[in-house]
Amino acid sequence: MDSMYMIIVGIMMTLAITGLVVGVANDAVNFLNSALGSKVAPRYVIMTVASVGIIVGAITSSGMMEVARSGVFHPEMFSFSEVMMLFLAVMFMNVILLDVFNTLGMPTSTTVSLVFGLLGAAVSVSVYKITHSDLHTMADLATYINTGKAMAIISGILLSVAIAFVCGTTVMYITRLIFSYRYQRKIKTVGAVWCGIAITAISYFAIFKGLKDSSLMNPALMAWMDTHILALLGILLVGWSIIMSILSMLKVNILKITVLAGTLSLALAFAGNDLVNFIGVFVAGFDSYENVIVHGSGDVNTLMGSLNGAVTTRPIILFLSGAIMVVTLWFSKKAQTVSDTEINLARQDAGAERFGSTSVSRALVRSALNCNKTYEKYTPKRLQRFIESRFVPVYSPETKDKASFDLIRATVNLTVASILISMATSLQLPLSTTYVTFMVAMGSSLADRAWGRESAVYRITGVLTVIAGWFLTALIAFTIAFLVALGLMWGGMIAVVLFACLCAYLLVQSSILHSRKVKKQAEKMAEEEADGPEQTVIERCVHEVSETMLKVTEIYQQTLVGLFDEDRKLLKQMVRESEELYRIAHERKHEMLPTLFKLQENYIETGHYYVQVIDYMNEVTKALVHITRPSFDHINNNHEGMTKEQVADLQQVNEKVSSIYQKINTMLENNDFSQLDAILQMRDKLFDTLAAAIKSQIKRVKAKTTTTRSSILYLTIINETKTMVLQTRNLLKSQRYFMSGE
Repeated sequence: MDSMYMIIVGIMMTLAITGLVVGVANDAVNFLNSALGSKVAPRYVIMTVASVGIIVGAITSSGMMEVARSGVFHPEMFSFSEVMMLFLAVMFMNVILLDVFNTLGMPTSTTVSLVFGLLGAAVSVSVYKITHSDLHTMADLATYINTGKAMAIISGILLSVAIAFVCGTTVMYITRLIFSYRYQRKIKTVGAVWCGIAITAISYFAIFKGLKDSSLMNPALMAWMDTHILALLGILLVGWSIIMSILSMLKVNILKITVLAGTLSLALAFAGNDLVNFIGVFVAGFDSYENVIVHGSGDVNTLMGSLNGAVTTRPIILFLSGAIMVVTLWFSKKAQTVSDTEINLARQDAGAERFGSTSVSRALVRSALNCNKTYEKYTPKRLQRFIESRFVPVYSPETKDKASFDLIRATVNLTVASILISMATSLQLPLSTTYVTFMVAMGSSLADRAWGRESAVYRITGVLTVIAGWFLTALIAFTIAFLVALGLMWGGMIAVVLFACLCAYLLVQSSILHSRKVKKQAEKMAEEEADGPEQTVIERCVHEVSETMLKVTEIYQQTLVGLFDEDRKLLKQMVRESEELYRIAHERKHEMLPTLFKLQENYIETGHYYVQVIDYMNEVTKALVHITRPSFDHINNNHEGMTKEQVADLQQVNEKVSSIYQKINTMLENNDFSQLDAILQMRDKLFDTLAAAIKSQIKRVKAKTTTTRSSILYLTIINETKTMVLQTRNLLKSQRYFMSGE
């Protein structure tokens, strides 16, 4: 029996290490994004500052470990065996859930994941106990769960989302009115006071949130500081303002110092307080094992009231945890993916957007536009012009390493987040640091007019998607932990092994999928950087046209074969491939402008060629989808197939289309357009064949020898084939014109 629980402890330790990796990959967004988005310093400098904060925060970690053992459930109501299964279920859930969010590049709350996982597992084990007991009923469930604590956490999280967004918006708007985008002169005067306020808030946050309960701080000293907090804040404000003013006169960029200080502070607080989310459950499980198996009676039915006691985590565990977090921070690709999501939602310029448009986001944008009309109607024009002048961005001609937003917004993000988290901590209100930092960043980007009419609807969709993911985090964490705990209680050691294998399999699969995605993006960037922008655009276009035409030829032929044979499986596959081809072509249209911006002014002809080719390829693939989709729907709905006459006509069309595309593919492969006139003659003959086919179908319709639906499908294929060949001819002509001009 002892060996069974030793194995469980070993699995929990492995999951704790994995949890540190996946947790840091998601939570790194909290303290890195302001520095990374503003490019305050080279990446290695930012990472070094954050690493120092993590190490200090980890080794001085506060007493928040009690949340994992008694914050959600009453441990005195559970036996040792039940508590171990409960903790194991939570760790399985936490690792899988956070890894899924990391793979998707979505920031979420590790605190919410832990709390609702504990709640779900505790409810599951409680229900299992009650159903196997003659003394208790479901009415006694409340005696097992710390419902007051759970409700306080939920309400605090919901409230913090709204408050953080409003505060971020308000402070950013006022700050931009003061400094505008041309803030260099203001920094030497007002900027010193502003940075003094910011670093004072950051210092308060670092002490009262990051180090308040650590072993470095004397309790008596903390009590004295808490009593004289207003005087201390005043001294800090004056002192920091003077220091910033002196540094400014010495031509030191004090905004950079402020942002790096905020990054250090948030990293310190994150490691000190959120460490419980990653190792708290393991520490609780290991302490339980030591108390009962190693130093106790060995009775697995011992009630675990000892978990209500004080928590003392071994320094070596804290240090090793900090080291793992730092290594993850430097090398995790998924951490960078999660950071990119928030930075893209907050960036100042518009461009290719990750998220689409929804009815809710469109309605919100329309409401905002209506409010703006009311504002313009009743606000004096002079005041409007002044406000507008404060929000005009300054664009640098060097766009390669352009920051997503400036240092002013970065300091607002860090300062407001620090103040809100510090205030909540002093008032003993639970909240999620992820939710606060993310919503402050979104509020500041809104106030900074980063969400213009070109991007607002997509950015709002992105924010709503992330928020929906937060609520799903709670629901999914509760559900998975509930089911896993139930399975462990019912299956015992066999279930432990099965869930361990399943967890390992899911982690490996998600890592493979993410690696493929990152590799694909890296290869694309490498291709673009290999040559100059002119050569890259030419080669990319030639390659994309050749690949697209080959694929179009194959899909068109296979679609007609599937239609003739009424092969539903083949037609379904062709629909997938044609829609994927159209999706890629459609995405190229959105990537067109960023590509054109990369071209130099004397490459107008290249830009003209690129615009034409992208549009023609989009039309060709769209016509192909209009052939494959109706063909599949016709067979999928079990409609009557084509008649022999219709099949004969379409086979003749297919032969001529195949001949045309075969010649086109040869021309593209050899980059020889001398036979373009021959293509034109073949196209004219094809159009004659299409016209004859339409006339034949009209005769069959009049003679009532064919069904209505097959007639509609037949004519659709004929018309879309004509469109597809026309657009292909235009594409080829444009390419010949450009290449001969070059």
